[in-house]
Amino acid sequence: MMSAQVGVQKFSFPFSCAVKFPGRESRAEERCGQVEPQGLPDLNHHHILSQQSPVAVVAASGGAFAVRAPKLWNSLPAEISVQDEKQEQDNRQPLPGGDRAVPRVLVGAGASPGHGASPGHGASPGAVASRWSLSQDLKVESEDQRPAAKRQLSSESAARTSTVKKSAVRTEDQQRLLQQRHLQQRAALGQRGTPRAAGTDRRKRRKELFTTSEVFHRLDSNVIRKGAELKQECVYDVQAIVQGITREASSELERLRAIWVWLCHNIEYDVSGYLGHSEKLSSPEDVIAAGRGVCCGYSNLCSEMCREVGIECQEVPGHSKGIGYRQGQSLQHVKSDHMWNAVLLEGQWFLLDACWGAGRVDMEHESFVKRFDDFYFLTEPEEFIDSHFPDEEGWQLLDKPLPLPEFERRVFKTSTFFTSGLRLITPHHFHIVTGPTSACSLFIFNEGEANVSLGFSTPTTFTYEITQHQDLLYSGVSEKREASSSSFGLLTVSNRRMNLQLLPAASGTYDVKLFARPEAAATPLLWVCSFTLECLAPRGLEEIPENPFLSWGLQPTAGSWGVAGSSQGGEVAEVLEGVFQLVLSTSRPLMLLCELVHPQLDAAAAKRCLAAQIQPDSLTCHVLCPFHGFYRLSVFVRDYEKPEAKFQNAANFLLHCRGKVVGPGELFPADLAAACGPGTRTAEAGLSRFSHNAAVVTTQQGKCNITFQNQRELELHCTLTRGAVPLPRHLFCTHTDSKVTVSTSLPGAGVYRLGLYARTGPPGDFSPVCDFVLRNSCPAPGPPFPCVFSAWKKGCVLFEPRAGLLEPRARVQFRVRVPGALRVSVVGDTRTELTLNKSRVWEGGVSAGDGPRGLKLAACFQENGDMAVLMAFDTKQVEDDV
Repeated sequence: MMSAQVGVQKFSFPFSCAVKFPGRESRAEERCGQVEPQGLPDLNHHHILSQQSPVAVVAASGGAFAVRAPKLWNSLPAEISVQDEKQEQDNRQPLPGGDRAVPRVLVGAGASPGHGASPGHGASPGAVASRWSLSQDLKVESEDQRPAAKRQLSSESAARTSTVKKSAVRTEDQQRLLQQRHLQQRAALGQRGTPRAAGTDRRKRRKELFTTSEVFHRLDSNVIRKGAELKQECVYDVQAIVQGITREASSELERLRAIWVWLCHNIEYDVSGYLGHSEKLSSPEDVIAAGRGVCCGYSNLCSEMCREVGIECQEVPGHSKGIGYRQGQSLQHVKSDHMWNAVLLEGQWFLLDACWGAGRVDMEHESFVKRFDDFYFLTEPEEFIDSHFPDEEGWQLLDKPLPLPEFERRVFKTSTFFTSGLRLITPHHFHIVTGPTSACSLFIFNEGEANVSLGFSTPTTFTYEITQHQDLLYSGVSEKREASSSSFGLLTVSNRRMNLQLLPAASGTYDVKLFARPEAAATPLLWVCSFTLECLAPRGLEEIPENPFLSWGLQPTAGSWGVAGSSQGGEVAEVLEGVFQLVLSTSRPLMLLCELVHPQLDAAAAKRCLAAQIQPDSLTCHVLCPFHGFYRLSVFVRDYEKPEAKFQNAANFLLHCRGKVVGPGELFPADLAAACGPGTRTAEAGLSRFSHNAAVVTTQQGKCNITFQNQRELELHCTLTRGAVPLPRHLFCTHTDSKVTVSTSLPGAGVYRLGLYARTGPPGDFSPVCDFVLRNSCPAPGPPFPCVFSAWKKGCVLFEPRAGLLEPRARVQFRVRVPGALRVSVVGDTRTELTLNKSRVWEGGVSAGDGPRGLKLAACFQENGDMAVLMAFDTKQVEDDV
């Protein structure tokens, strides 16, 4: 067998050579849609030694190879070592997983000084991601290295060559000279050129190349504008397009960015070709002219354009979780179906996918949806591997490569998952099976549940969707969603963590999709990740009300609306005795509205289950549960001082009533005010120091006295009702100085509404100040109070008798204070004058009589003036003797 060492002479003039291979277009077309694994030769025992190689051997197949070189390279030597013909014949044997081996090697094209040659598509997995330092070796193979045609292109390959400069062809004398130099350098350097394994050097992260994509804003705008101009001018030549769009680029990174942005904005995915409705386009010229192509069309064109600017770029075949992907499907022994690119920047390989960066395919309408996705430009390998699995392990660019079975089990995450700063906590695999409640579960259920948890670094809004399982990951699923109305799960957000408890109502398999957006954003929520849920047995619980307000517990935006905290977390609230109380702390005065939902509860009854108290620093909601099962309590707030503002959903709570329930007669009054109990409105009116600070007052004796201070000398009016029935004789108000006492004597057990109104003075109307809910458990009726007339004014005090219904023929002692009165009398069958004692109290004894007229208390405030009736007392009827 004959062996040869071929050296390539250094050049000090512009050099460009591109050789296309026979049948390459046809093979590329075959790879589109079904990508065959690319065989990679082992380069560990073949070497090339150079300080900086200006020649790029980019591909070799069928006895031909392609060489690229930047136009202004320095005159530095480059050597290519070619193995013996026997070794070459061995390497031409088919590799497992494919019907051919197509070795591809890149040697220092455009490499910066000090980085030397770099591994190409044919690099061994351990050397793909490593940097190539000075004097490193690289094995170079050619599929056809016969001595008779050692440095010549076959006639078939030469016919397909686009641009080959004659000056690039070395003479045999030059080859021998460089061969001798190569052997001398190799003897001097020993084995120092062996590539280091990936992971021995710290990988440079994308953010170290550029902190944010905003740095490319001007460049991107110029590329988009220039691309539109070239398209309008019908320019389809790769070289002309690359020159036009990279004219403003000042670095290798910016040139690559320009190419990638042009691809994403000017090439659409060929849905028709993918579905077989038309011929697939893959060659760069066809793809540019049609403005569409499948994945290999993007990757081929990206490689061609990169070569025009001296950027080392490889096409990477493999599997992807894109259109046509079925979650959980086995990819073992399945031909790969996608192709993307790897580029060498600053001595390190990075990954990009212009096909995924251009948009998404809507399979339901068989159309392409343009959506520029910057995530797939130089994506981090740790994030890229969740959706892209290369045929060759080395192109994962990971220190610890991921096995294919693990890739198949991994949770699918969209680009939004990573750009939103989300973190998967549990589970680690996409397939979830419902089971018994775990110890860490937030909710109390017996079985038939599963849990998903995500972490986040910045405030984020979440929702979810649970649907019957479909085979295709992308089948009929929108990437955007406004809100969720599913009752199959409970989603809570707290402490930089989102928890979703999945509670399917029936056995079966479901698709679970999570959506998210930044908390302050007004845009729809975007799809972030997916799971498959298998329910072995349903939970067997009562129906859970739908929650259209995204999550349970406090909303992530609650703080911005002024809600600082809650007495109830996101877990299910167990309701005891049918009564529940929620307290929200606030950072500023707020108005409150509440909504209660239950499958058996109509809107009118739901209003009678709620009573709200609004205070300057807190909001309290009292809830009654008339049925067993689950309730949704939603809370809405707005700024108190902005009545024109819209109410915003601040919190949603899931209540569970399993014990005693509240009867229909125990519900709150139907005409209850929006604000009950002392609070912001009473403070504004100047009323303070209430004896009862709660909105709901409970009494077991049928009597209640509520006192407070009237600082602004308001004229007050009170009302008492049970249902729609007014009860004026069971309410008595006393106003002395600044103190006000409202006394009630309730006619029986039940729920009452006590309304408090105020005005600054006549002729203005009385305005509602607040309502109290009086809940009486005493069945015995309380006696009524006297009937009060308008002459009973501020300062008047009735000491006795307090009852308005007197016993017949009884001697009744009167004691009353009436400021400004000259005479006070009690008028019945006879008239009795009361006397004024030293304490300025009018007093005297009076016979109640037995007539139906009763007694009237009257006072005269002027000399020779008429008597004004202050109040009236009734007398019980005398029963006839039998």
